[in-house]
Amino acid sequence: MSKNVVIVESPAKAKTIEGYLGKDFKVVSSYGHVRDLPKGDKAIDIKNRFKPTYEVTPDKREVIKNLKSLVKDAETVYLASDDDREGEAISWHLKEVLKLDDQHTKRIVFREITKNAITKAIENPRGIDYDLVNAQQARRILDRLVGFELSPILWKKIKTGLSAGRVQSVAVRLIVEREREIEGHKAKSSFRITAIFEVEGKSFQAELPKKFETKAEAEEFLKNCLEATFSVGNLEKKPAKKSPAAPFTTSTLQQEASRKLYFSVAQTMSVAQKLYEAGKITYMRTDSTNLSQDALAAAKNAIEDSFGPQYHKSRQYSTKNESAQEAHEAIRPTDFSKNQVSGDRNEQRLYELIWKRAIASQMSDAELERTTITIDISNSPQNLVATGEIIKFDGFLKVYLEDTDEEPEDDEEGNKSLLPPLAIGQNLSLREMKGKETFSRPAPRYTEASLVKKLEELGIGRPSTYAPTISTIQKRDYVVKESREGTPRNYVEMTISGGKFKESAKTENTGAEKNKLFPTNIAMVVNDFLVEHFPNVIDFNFTAKVEKEFDEIAAGGQDWQDMIDGFYGKFHHSVEETEQVSRQEVNSSRLIGQHPDSGKNVYARLGRFGPLVQIGENEDEDKQFASLKKGQFIENVTMEDALELFKLPREVGFFEDKKMTAAIGRFGPYIRHDNAFYSLQKGQDPLAISESEAIELIQAKREADANKHIKAFDENPEIQILNGRWGPYIKFGKNNFKIPKGKVAEELTYAETVEIIEAQPEAGKKKGNSPLRKSNPKPILKRVGFVFLGYSLRDFLFIN
Repeated sequence: MSKNVVIVESPAKAKTIEGYLGKDFKVVSSYGHVRDLPKGDKAIDIKNRFKPTYEVTPDKREVIKNLKSLVKDAETVYLASDDDREGEAISWHLKEVLKLDDQHTKRIVFREITKNAITKAIENPRGIDYDLVNAQQARRILDRLVGFELSPILWKKIKTGLSAGRVQSVAVRLIVEREREIEGHKAKSSFRITAIFEVEGKSFQAELPKKFETKAEAEEFLKNCLEATFSVGNLEKKPAKKSPAAPFTTSTLQQEASRKLYFSVAQTMSVAQKLYEAGKITYMRTDSTNLSQDALAAAKNAIEDSFGPQYHKSRQYSTKNESAQEAHEAIRPTDFSKNQVSGDRNEQRLYELIWKRAIASQMSDAELERTTITIDISNSPQNLVATGEIIKFDGFLKVYLEDTDEEPEDDEEGNKSLLPPLAIGQNLSLREMKGKETFSRPAPRYTEASLVKKLEELGIGRPSTYAPTISTIQKRDYVVKESREGTPRNYVEMTISGGKFKESAKTENTGAEKNKLFPTNIAMVVNDFLVEHFPNVIDFNFTAKVEKEFDEIAAGGQDWQDMIDGFYGKFHHSVEETEQVSRQEVNSSRLIGQHPDSGKNVYARLGRFGPLVQIGENEDEDKQFASLKKGQFIENVTMEDALELFKLPREVGFFEDKKMTAAIGRFGPYIRHDNAFYSLQKGQDPLAISESEAIELIQAKREADANKHIKAFDENPEIQILNGRWGPYIKFGKNNFKIPKGKVAEELTYAETVEIIEAQPEAGKKKGNSPLRKSNPKPILKRVGFVFLGYSLRDFLFIN
């Protein structure tokens, strides 16, 4: 038995740390949280100052049993969960469940998994910080109270199965309001003038600083320029500097990984967790931009060794967030001398991004020369302007440049190009001048990363909550993340070139979206209900104020029970008042108008399986329904839209002497044939799909299904060998398992398949979930020498 037991949160972290400590230390994992509030109304005693009752979660009972046997004879137990509120709470729960006494229990913290950091932590232990525990406890209890009391209200008044949450509902509100802002935007057109000039075989672009509001004004200006001469009126050169961005915090890492690597927020945190647990980066949940003195010295050495001393400039960044814990560090590599690490491709890419950002933050400014040329037009008081810049010294740009979320206007490339040598008074030759009709844009829809940025700006949520919040609102079907094709839009383009004026009508694609967050109809209905009846709960300022109160509790400045008491009284009163509101008052149905043929009312409303349009009243026996298409909203679907939808279900034709029907269902448009359903492909319209296209769809799906199935086993039907996107794999229940290299999928026996499953616990298989244990209810029969009343001895002994 080891003298010292160190308990961390994850097995990967345990493995890394155990390599740094001697034989006197045993490092084990708690696998995250070990206790939580149970389901039901017994979890929180509201009348007794919100006293919580915790219980060990079922999946951690075996973990706790093993930990108890390990710590029983240990001289010292080190609780080494993460250095934040969540980690502090895990240490406290472990202390309580394992019944550890203070004399033999020490709390240690570190922000990076390196030998130096671990040794320092062991040498400088502390006790559990109960202020941090209480801050986490307050958040957990408050969020449970909100969810536990709000969700049943939503079930009664709107739809069963809905949920609400203090932070998730605010995030949904942001997305809903942005969508309505976009829907309500009226695009206003204007004309942008650009020109291309040639000087000694080189060309550059200039632009008129103002836009013309009408086509007539733009046309008049262009035609006037047919007779004009152009010359350099003024030329200004100014030195400029560009400074690097601060090292990553949790939110800026999520934003930049989204822009540069196209990672989701959850993916970024998952990959960063692996890098942290492998000892390659510092802790990835932080809102500080600080770097330690050791890190600054290491960055300096790496920069001077790789690029030279002129590229180094030490900086310490201040964090804008008032609640940021400056004692913590930004996300950085643990070893600045390594700009690459081993691991899978995503780990390598994210590490490289973190390394570049941290290194760049300690590098010299880039020195630029910006040139602005004012171009005179002989017969007009207007001037064209060309701008360009050259890099005199690249500085941090040698390593890294931060991206932005801003969407550039069309044709802006080249507007900051390298300009040819010019002199004041020099005549310029116009190659082409263009007046293009452009349209005002609404604010863009949120991406996961830009939503995180907005939540952070509003002071809502903390580094540990961004990823779970965004995952939750998608899992609950309030928000969908997807790409959508744009729609064609006509515009006018006028050009003068070679002494001639030309006007042409063109078409562009507008409104295309890639990986953006769209609200669902249910999100809009729930949001409106909460805004009306629980304005405080999803008020941005109120939610931010609650976050600050959690920070005050963490700092020891406020009692957590007083804080919850101050919130709960008003909140519970609102719940009681809303109980009295009838379902009819919050009915999500909207009268669109009267059907042109029957005169019956046509409604758009929320149905059991999603949004729909309905002809007739609820009590009518012959009422008709049609599901809304993706992107259509109850609040703005028109009669024209509704009449189109009622053309579905639509008979498409026949295949194998059976009818094919096109329709829209809960999961989107589909073809129904012989009681089987075939989802339409992207871009296929159920109102337009032809008989031949439908047959092709059915045949392709059948072929894919046939090719997918490789093998099954009579011994256990739950085990199958299938063809997947990345090759053959084993499916057992809800879990998938890789087939090792050198194994041929078609040749695998049942025993070999079981062996592969048993060897891959990391694939998500629950403890004890063995194919042999989870066979058919009747055990697999083993042939023996005799049979008694039709049963073999195997049936009596249940030998696996």
